[in-house]
Amino acid sequence: MRDLRRLLRPKSIVVVGGGAWCENVIRECRKNGFCGDICAVHPSKKELSGSPTVRSVAELPFVPDAAFVGVNRHSTIEIVQTLAKIGAGGAVCFASGFKEASAELEDADNLQDVLVEAAGEMPILGPNCYGFINALDGAALWPDQHGLVGVTNGVAILTQSSNIALNLTMQKRGLPIAYLATAGNQAQTGLSAIAEALLGDERVTAIGLYVEGLDDLSAFENFARRAKKAGKPVVVLKIGRSAQARSTTMSHTASLAGSAVGASALFSKLGIAEVTSLSTFLETLKMMHMVGTLADGSIVSMSCSGGEASLIADLASDRNITFPALSATQKTVLNELLGDKVALANPLDYHTYIWRDVDSMSHVFSIMMEGEASFGVVVLDFPRADRCDLDDWLQVIDAVEIAKNKSGKPMGILSSLQETMPEAIALDLFARGLVPLCGLEDALAAIEAAAFAGKEPSKDAIHIPRTPKEETVIGEAQAKALLRSHGLRTPKSISVHSSKRAADAAVQIGFPVVLKGVGFAHKSEAGAVALLLKTRQDVMDAASTMPAETFLVEEMISDAVIELLIGVVLDPAHGYVLTLAAGGVLTELLQDSFSMILPVSRSDVETALDQLKIGCVLKGYRGQPACDRAAIVDAVMSVQAYAMSAAVSEVEVNPLLCGENFAIAADALIRCEV
Repeated sequence: MRDLRRLLRPKSIVVVGGGAWCENVIRECRKNGFCGDICAVHPSKKELSGSPTVRSVAELPFVPDAAFVGVNRHSTIEIVQTLAKIGAGGAVCFASGFKEASAELEDADNLQDVLVEAAGEMPILGPNCYGFINALDGAALWPDQHGLVGVTNGVAILTQSSNIALNLTMQKRGLPIAYLATAGNQAQTGLSAIAEALLGDERVTAIGLYVEGLDDLSAFENFARRAKKAGKPVVVLKIGRSAQARSTTMSHTASLAGSAVGASALFSKLGIAEVTSLSTFLETLKMMHMVGTLADGSIVSMSCSGGEASLIADLASDRNITFPALSATQKTVLNELLGDKVALANPLDYHTYIWRDVDSMSHVFSIMMEGEASFGVVVLDFPRADRCDLDDWLQVIDAVEIAKNKSGKPMGILSSLQETMPEAIALDLFARGLVPLCGLEDALAAIEAAAFAGKEPSKDAIHIPRTPKEETVIGEAQAKALLRSHGLRTPKSISVHSSKRAADAAVQIGFPVVLKGVGFAHKSEAGAVALLLKTRQDVMDAASTMPAETFLVEEMISDAVIELLIGVVLDPAHGYVLTLAAGGVLTELLQDSFSMILPVSRSDVETALDQLKIGCVLKGYRGQPACDRAAIVDAVMSVQAYAMSAAVSEVEVNPLLCGENFAIAADALIRCEV
């Protein structure tokens, strides 16, 4: 792996190019207090934004740690090659017109390959990217204005999108951002490599990733495991859905396990918190910067309003957040402090009886924090400073700080709206060791994410799939045979080529039987399946109406309690995605599924089954018998064993018939390498 330390923490910088973008790099470095050497390269200008210039890279008075290359795409390649030859620490490639423009420019893909070759072992960011800002050391290889200020520690935010990165620098939430970096096309250096490099900076407290697509699955796994070992939590905002997820597919599995599902399953396996909006992304980074991770999602909420107490309880009801009940001791003390008119509960509406009384407020908050909760919040919306007096609200901050120090547990102040948490207040809260949280929904999502990031990830290394070069579809009979060789249980079956032989096969198997027409991915829709056939004539009549020449005759499994789907689909960016779902005709109706990245353990499968809406049916529902969960888990492990032993694109068992003492695959298909 290339060493990015010189590039990201430079002591000398060179800017190549003469436009306004390049001038801004020099201005931003000076504005941010960069103390190292700065030089510019331009063939005719004598100076650039106050810095001396030389006519070429070869004439530089020093070998730069970092270079901003702000010239056209063809010249970029020449400059990068020269920088690599003189031993520069790395370069930001600002120019566009590379692989991101392959639909518009015929030479775009090839030009990007040439750029990577020109760089050799020298790290480059981009092309098609703004670069990075190091707010710790004042280095800003960044061609635009931005909103960052110098910090002594803080979070690192990495994105592929330069504009998203620029927008994030304008946040007014008080979040200290130590590094902001963009990866652009990730031609050579991806988000994973940048993120792993920043783990080594002790001043970085947490890492946030805005991901359009992962650069390298193995590199990302290595980064995630190193981050966990270093105690630096990670939050991801993943956007984009692949054509795989949008297109019509031959199986249900591929439509259930699109790229976004695969990404979520990957993050879950690696213990990385995933969020779905930029506002939650920032709030989660606040939590991670100040608190790190939480042991669980148990919280205490305190406010002087019943409306706020009820609202936060309602909004938390769909999340993995709990409000531990108050103990008898807590209630006794709180009753003495608040009086008989206050209903003692968590969330607590402490009314305004103790408003403006710092000692009483801090005592109440401290008693509330004595329970089992991992985190405490006081809901407090600050009035407009330009129209109102903040003194009473500032006393609440003092009380929360006292309670936090006394309890030894992390606490925050939560404004129900972003507008009611002024930036100056947020900065003050951070300085006091309190988390300034904005927006009830975003804050609860952030708390949930911090709790998830505190869980131990799977220790099993991700199975890196081998993408099939040429694919073929294996029909039901052969697919079942392959899966059966790995332990999957299937019905007795015979393949035949005429209705008479089908009737003979039915007699041999024993009635009742199922008759299937061979050659259809979705047999029900094609009229190629008939159930509960009890006589020879039933079989012959059914065969005569099917649009098929080859038939599969199977024993009828008639005492199933529920049908499941087991599927594995190849997601090139994230690995093999295993999906468990309601099966048969319920697959589309219920949209009830849970996905994981291979490999999975038996306990992983048990947990996944409990996550399904139909999980209660598996355990026995309203007098119905419970299903044989061990047999179901055996079936899943058999499908996994086959998928990991071959170059497959897709494996699906649907339905898996589940009963009191069996789990039998009634249908299967495989798409794999020829």
